[in-house]
Amino acid sequence: MLRILAIAYGAVAYLFFLASFLYAIGFVGNLLVPKSIDSGAEGGIASSLLVNALLLGLFALQHSVMARPGFKKQWTKLVPRPIERSTFVLAASLVLILLYWQWRPMTGVIWEVTSSPAVFLLHTLFAVGWAVVLLATIMIHHFDLFGLRQVFLYARGEQYKELGFRTPGFYKYLRHPIMLGFLIAFWATPRMSVGHLVFAAVTTAYILVAIQLEERDLLRFHGERYEAYRQQVPSLIPKGRFKGPMDEKAPSAS
Repeated sequence: MLRILAIAYGAVAYLFFLASFLYAIGFVGNLLVPKSIDSGAEGGIASSLLVNALLLGLFALQHSVMARPGFKKQWTKLVPRPIERSTFVLAASLVLILLYWQWRPMTGVIWEVTSSPAVFLLHTLFAVGWAVVLLATIMIHHFDLFGLRQVFLYARGEQYKELGFRTPGFYKYLRHPIMLGFLIAFWATPRMSVGHLVFAAVTTAYILVAIQLEERDLLRFHGERYEAYRQQVPSLIPKGRFKGPMDEKAPSAS
């Protein structure tokens, strides 16, 4: 019975992730969704800025704290280890849903591109950014990253094993392709509103901090082996190809 419940919980958490991920594309791009980054009644700039900063800060706090090894060690005393990752994914998705729901639009225009070729290019970059995010998760085992592999192994009575170190696809050329994909998607817009700029700027700052926290954990876990990878491969801007050993644990997104 517990195994069935674990699978159900993991599946629900994954569906919440999938819904929040797909909604994020519409939210940031002002596409098809009922509430986007620039839609809704606009209030005072100060109150809107405060609410939006709190929402973004809540996501950053949840995502950073729950991803740290020290927190996981204590957390798994309360939450069974097979559903720990699913719980992280569910919590992150719920915080994102709260952000979409409570986001305050700030529609003043910072820049607006009107040239048709430039608009097409920016829309293409926006799509490429989201595609990079998704493909990068697949390259390091999408279902492990979002908790489904853990619950299915538990349901089959198998011990969870960490994935071996690999640098597939994008990871041969940069250490954090998921983060790069998000940066491209958040900034590639023909119409940059004040609210969109706040969102892009704060998430960019968070990504830069999150990378440092994650790398600290990876260095602590892998030591000199990860340091060699870090020395050969840039963080966000591709410029070389990794040619080191392939027998360590793959770097993973927080």
